[in-house]
Amino acid sequence: MTPQPSPEVGAAVKAADRAHVFHSWSAQELIDPLAVAGAEGSYFWDYDGTRYLDFTSGLVYTNIGYQHPKVVAAIQEQAATMTTFAPAFAIEARSEAARLIAERTPGDLDKIFFTNAGADAVEHAVRMARLHTGRPKVLSAYRSYHGGTQQAVNLTGDPRRWASDNAAAGVVHFWAPFLYRSRFYAETEEQECARALEHLETTIAFEGPGTVAAILLETIPGTAGIMVPPPGYLAGVREICDKYGIVFVLDEVMAGFGRTGEWFAADLFDVVPDLMTFAKGVNSGYVPLGGVAISGAIAETFAKRPYPGGLTYSGHPLACAAAVATINVMAEEGVVENAARLGADVVGPALRELAERHPSVGEVRGVGMFWALELVRNQETREPLVPYNAAGEANAPMAAFGSAVKAQGVWPFINMNRTHVVPACNVSEAELKEGLAVLDAALSVADEFTR
Repeated sequence: MTPQPSPEVGAAVKAADRAHVFHSWSAQELIDPLAVAGAEGSYFWDYDGTRYLDFTSGLVYTNIGYQHPKVVAAIQEQAATMTTFAPAFAIEARSEAARLIAERTPGDLDKIFFTNAGADAVEHAVRMARLHTGRPKVLSAYRSYHGGTQQAVNLTGDPRRWASDNAAAGVVHFWAPFLYRSRFYAETEEQECARALEHLETTIAFEGPGTVAAILLETIPGTAGIMVPPPGYLAGVREICDKYGIVFVLDEVMAGFGRTGEWFAADLFDVVPDLMTFAKGVNSGYVPLGGVAISGAIAETFAKRPYPGGLTYSGHPLACAAAVATINVMAEEGVVENAARLGADVVGPALRELAERHPSVGEVRGVGMFWALELVRNQETREPLVPYNAAGEANAPMAAFGSAVKAQGVWPFINMNRTHVVPACNVSEAELKEGLAVLDAALSVADEFTR
């Protein structure tokens, strides 16, 4: 689709937004949202006709890009047949979506509880774990994000938690492995893995193993920096959970449905959790949907005991029809395989080459269509380009870098000292190279702040 400029309409959209829309995670008078006129595939455009290559996949959820015709048609067909129905009934779209998801989840995660998004999926997974074990505490990692609802944001490890954390949510945070900024003075991945597991087990010992219901981890942390865990870490967490009767919960809201070049990131590590949350890529975000995939043992807990939780829109027919179409499109068009191939053959090599040429790049990490560049002032000392949780003038280097990327027609995903490369999983090789060339040019702006 060719963008048609319509600045008058854009001005009206912007004015209504500024007058009435309350934006998330923002100081309302300090933001300037772009008015978006349309989107298709890997691109979106504004009302002035400026087109952007979306290197964010929305918020890392449009795994098959915008406006895929088969998914749009499925939503239209479902709307003509049954727009909505209560969750207590068996509905074709809901049943088929659950079947297709269960076919792809690891192990015996064969029961699917549908939610409206990732945050409430995390809320319900934690509730299930507490009821299953009869224990109150949940352990989660620093450098994590699990959602914006009350329990989920308290489980989150990044600064978005601080304003809502009253220390009464039964959450204990610990350090997960991240060799580049190791909290364990490790020099190798093997050391980082072993010391992180020792730290986790010590934390459990001091908290009291009989008080811990669950350990919650993003399989690969997303907005916290796409830190791929070292070999053996997730398997080690699985062993610790089994040892102490703790429920192992993996959060695949961002990493799932092809993002890592596998249907679920857990498959990269050959690990099976007891509960797994999902959302985002399950239907490319076309209609809000999330869920919890449940193991046989935990499902059995609620076989004759009612589960005390539910949502009015659980398994909404429009959302489930979109999920069915999305999963089928991904299978038919080889989207998961495309993400794996381009990650290994194009993105990884290109980003590593950038790191060799730009002093602002401290580390490259990722897999599939899930990558991050860690930006630094000094590669030797690893001093971050901006301070932790920087804002205003302190964040000027990252702001300048982001502006340089946008000025060249690519919309970046920037968080703290990182720029993420998270395009649609069905992005073309030409589109990828276009975006990577823009990043290359814009990194010269970040380089100006190095020393």
